[in-house]
Amino acid sequence: MTAMVSPQAPANDDYTTAMSNLLPLASAAQQPYVSELLSFTLDRLHKEPELLRVDAERIRRQMQEVAVGNYRAFIAAADALLEIREEVSSIDKHLESLIAEIPKLTSGCTEFVDSAEHTLEKRKMNQALLANHSTLLDLLEIPQLMDTCVRNGNFDEALDLEAFVAKLTTMHPKIPVIQALAAEVRQTTQSLLYQLLQKLRSNIQLPECLRIIGYLRRIGVFTEYEMRLQFLRCREAWLTGILDDLDQRNPYEYLKRMVNCYRMHLFDVVNQYRAIFADDTSGNEENYDVGLLFDWAMHQITSHLKSLKIMLPKITEGGSLSNILDQCMYCAMGLGWVGLDFRGLLPPLFQEAVLNLFSKNMSTAVENFQIVLDSHRWVPLPAVGFPASSLGEESTDDVSPPSNLMEHPPLAVFINGVSAAMNELRPCAPLSLKHVLAQELVKSLQAVSDSLLRYSTTRILKDNESILFTKLCQSFIETVFPHCATCFGRCYLGGAALISDAKNLFVGIDRLLAKQAQKTIHKTSENGVHHTIVRTASASLDEKEQNYTSPQKANPAINEEIQESPVLRNDL
Repeated sequence: MTAMVSPQAPANDDYTTAMSNLLPLASAAQQPYVSELLSFTLDRLHKEPELLRVDAERIRRQMQEVAVGNYRAFIAAADALLEIREEVSSIDKHLESLIAEIPKLTSGCTEFVDSAEHTLEKRKMNQALLANHSTLLDLLEIPQLMDTCVRNGNFDEALDLEAFVAKLTTMHPKIPVIQALAAEVRQTTQSLLYQLLQKLRSNIQLPECLRIIGYLRRIGVFTEYEMRLQFLRCREAWLTGILDDLDQRNPYEYLKRMVNCYRMHLFDVVNQYRAIFADDTSGNEENYDVGLLFDWAMHQITSHLKSLKIMLPKITEGGSLSNILDQCMYCAMGLGWVGLDFRGLLPPLFQEAVLNLFSKNMSTAVENFQIVLDSHRWVPLPAVGFPASSLGEESTDDVSPPSNLMEHPPLAVFINGVSAAMNELRPCAPLSLKHVLAQELVKSLQAVSDSLLRYSTTRILKDNESILFTKLCQSFIETVFPHCATCFGRCYLGGAALISDAKNLFVGIDRLLAKQAQKTIHKTSENGVHHTIVRTASASLDEKEQNYTSPQKANPAINEEIQESPVLRNDL
């Protein structure tokens, strides 16, 4: 059996290896025992379980003996194992907490590193600050120094400081101190700009204007066009301030001063503008005026004409209107040297003022006539005249009111009003208004005529009152109307004819006189008395020559200013 086994030993080894790989107990720790089992003979294998049982029994008895002999150690080991398990569980929990806190620790360490770096940077910055303390102190004082220069009027030094700070800002755009310094300097520059513009709004001459414009160009906040516009705005504000300070309670004095202000200051502003902003011929379109000066000048002229249009109606004297017209003509002629001659725009304004003044005076005359007529008491008044010796001494140009009008107070009041209107018209009688003013005078005469006709139809007069009323109407036709025509002829050459041509408008008065004459003739015929109350023009003249008294006894209520033989003025 032994001889038969030996030749198959290599084959058995391979088989043992294969089986060891297939046995489930062939772990790393049991591999040696398995290998030994495979090397046993069959008899040995049959005995192996018994041997293993004997060994196990023996080992169990030994273990019992050891346990009995060392039970204290086993109990202590069991206790220790229980404590170890508890401690291990606690350690596991703390490890989990530690693991959860590790990210916070990491972030805290990172923050610490960053804070340390920041602190290090601050330390380096503080060291640099300490090393450049004096230089920084000088830089920080620049805004205060610049403000002092602006307050004291040292604009050149202030602009030098502003240019220095601008250069620093360009070189160090990310340094906060420089940026803060630049912000303060910009605020001071705004104050400088405000002061320069305020100076342009004051009474300054050309050299000062040149300096201010130079400063504005150095600041560089305006383009060339904007600078021209600012210059004109500031000068306009100054001019407007002067005009606002004028007292408007006296229209005549206000207009005189306003015209004089425009004549002097508008001329100066235009010359200053042209001297400062001479048009550049370099081809840069931005430097050209683009009609800015013309527009501004036209705005000023328009404002001036508007003020004239508002204030001229407040002038109540013809002589004052004439003086204002002379002032305006002189102003326009002076401004003509700079291309602002506006004399052609003045006539319509003064024509309207003259027409309004004449119309107002004539309306006043008609109203006064109506008031006196309504309150008049029809009682005969003594005849008033001049001696015949003084008649021949009177000049043919004398247009004094006829003395027989003293018998008729309503007509005397009306003639006084007409004389006042003519006296106000004489100094400033526009030729273009000749026909219009003639129509206005005829309109007033027509209003008087209508008042007389209305009075005759609405009032019941006694016989003697009717005779006095008829005489008044006859004096209106024969005396008042020709006298008004003569006075208007003194103001306008050929003006008397314009008034005389309108005599046909008083047909109603003529009919009233004719009707009253017929009644009187019929009445006197019944009484045997043959006379008429109708007085012809020649009879009236004879009566005046017979009844003339001393000139000193004439009624002062009649305006005698018209008899000064004034020289006619046709300014427009």
